[in-house]
Amino acid sequence: MHELGVVIEVVKTVENFAKDNNLTQIDTLVLQIGELSSMIPRYVEACYPAAVDGTLLENTKLEIEILPANILCKECNEVFKLTDGGNSCPNCSSENIELLSGKEFMVKEIIAC
Repeated sequence: MHELGVVIEVVKTVENFAKDNNLTQIDTLVLQIGELSSMIPRYVEACYPAAVDGTLLENTKLEIEILPANILCKECNEVFKLTDGGNSCPNCSSENIELLSGKEFMVKEIIAC
């Protein structure tokens, strides 16, 4: 499970941000995870308590937002979810498509007390 190592790095980054901005308490950490990300949300949630143990984030809540896998058709400029059209545009059936989003893993928000 590579999620633990990644979440530990996120915790370090958030702690550095808190220190740089004179934050002494954080209530909630909001992460965004794309549908196609290598990070599995339920594993992130499962390892979060171990990753924050003994840190400034020890008593924080974790919120995860799932970002859809959006595709752009380069022929008709239609934007659609990957699940809506598979490997072709549901509007014009072109397979000339580009992934716009869905692989993200990022800190969206740090909510201080």
